Amino acid sequence: MKEQEFLQEVKEIELLNEALGLLEWDSQTGMPETSSSFRGEVVGYLSGMAFERSVGTKIKDAIAYFDIHTEELTETGTEVYKKVKEDYELNHSIPAERMQAYNTALTNAHAAWLKARKAKDFKKMQTEIETIIEFLKEFIPYWKKDEATNYDVLLNQYEPELTVEKLDKIFTQVKNGIMEIRATIAEKGTVPQTDFLTRKVTKEQQRKFVMGVTEQLGYDFTRGRLDDTVHPFMLDLNRNDARITTRWDEHNFSMATFGVIHEAGHGIYEQSIDPKYDYTPLSTGASMGIHESQSLFNEIIIGSNKQFWQKQYPFFKECTEGTFDDIDFDVFYDSLKETKASLVRIESDSLTYPLHIIIRYEIEKMIFNEDVSVADLPKIWNDKYEEYLGIRPENDLEGIVQDVHWSGGSFGYFPSYALGYMYAAQLHHAMKKEMDVDTVLSSNDYSPIKNWLTQHIHQYGASRKPNQLILDATGEELNPQYLIDYMKSIYFDVYKISE
Repeated sequence: MKEQEFLQEVKEIELLNEALGLLEWDSQTGMPETSSSFRGEVVGYLSGMAFERSVGTKIKDAIAYFDIHTEELTETGTEVYKKVKEDYELNHSIPAERMQAYNTALTNAHAAWLKARKAKDFKKMQTEIETIIEFLKEFIPYWKKDEATNYDVLLNQYEPELTVEKLDKIFTQVKNGIMEIRATIAEKGTVPQTDFLTRKVTKEQQRKFVMGVTEQLGYDFTRGRLDDTVHPFMLDLNRNDARITTRWDEHNFSMATFGVIHEAGHGIYEQSIDPKYDYTPLSTGASMGIHESQSLFNEIIIGSNKQFWQKQYPFFKECTEGTFDDIDFDVFYDSLKETKASLVRIESDSLTYPLHIIIRYEIEKMIFNEDVSVADLPKIWNDKYEEYLGIRPENDLEGIVQDVHWSGGSFGYFPSYALGYMYAAQLHHAMKKEMDVDTVLSSNDYSPIKNWLTQHIHQYGASRKPNQLILDATGEELNPQYLIDYMKSIYFDVYKISE
């Protein structure tokens, strides 16, 4: 078999996946709800076709051939072959008809999630979630290699080599660090003024501001677009079509502002991958944790930077047409970093955000390692919010139905958000050794930051494992202390606490 023949088969599989991506984007941005059963059939059919080819005879024969004749592959061909082989070994034992049925179930679950949100009632989607969990429990024995627990298997789908044992230690360190900072703030902090944050900012005004900012940060709107959705996301069809979405609240401008900056971080990553990986499974992020590191670097590292906001505040006031002319910059900046317990993850502040992730992680462990009943999940969720944040949801919209991930089958995904936050803080620490980040963010040219991230992270796509990327970029393995130190420096400044 020739390399060209192998890469052509890989390309055709990727073309099917791109079509599926477009269907997913449509289903979350404009598809009529009543068409979900029809869409489910289309998605199930095409995903079944893509899955069958990914574990089919041509791929199987290519792996067998290049296992022996690796010298016939170019450097890029070798990288693609390794990834294709990894995916083949993961999935080839799963019956194609079961994978097709699973993908159909995911589409049905998304429709059920939308209904559950409207009704504020988890029961409206409970059956569909139970179906997804049963499918994953059916697939875990096929996926399992030497992982210690069932949940480790799912974690590895999103972050290679991640385990419950590692995460328990990391999350304990992060949780304790956050609790210590919150206790110090409660004891010694001066709460910032925030009453003006609910002033009306129209969707058009918000859109003008945030599109201007994300363009300055490096997101290319000629190779992307911004659309409305229920739950914000970025969807990459290819490096020339990485789409972002948001939701708007005219009396909470910060939600869409930081949400779009976040999704643009994902989009910049996808737009910056080396073209040599086009039409291969390497033309995407290294892992969900690395992907989240890029979105959270945008949203929280840059988005928490005082110099960045000092530069952007005149533009913000221009876009909001006088609404904030009476608000001094320092008062405005401090208001953005207020920390308080909240029920909704995507509306939480950057200090308490990891606690939302830890709650979901602990529940997912219970589902797959302890076989907890799905019917009990709303109460478990509410109890954990009361324990960790001191507040309790009054309904399921504030609680367990707020996130889209479980209806999409993404169990094992949530820890990636917290890992991404830690990676982002560590990358920031390394970046500061090579440039004055504050000076760059107070300038008219943010490109040195984007170029550094492209050099160390973006360009490699999925050709390198996350632990290798972080080691190469920062000189050390993941260290949660950088995140704790970063949050302490930001919040002690805002709350006027001197150590």
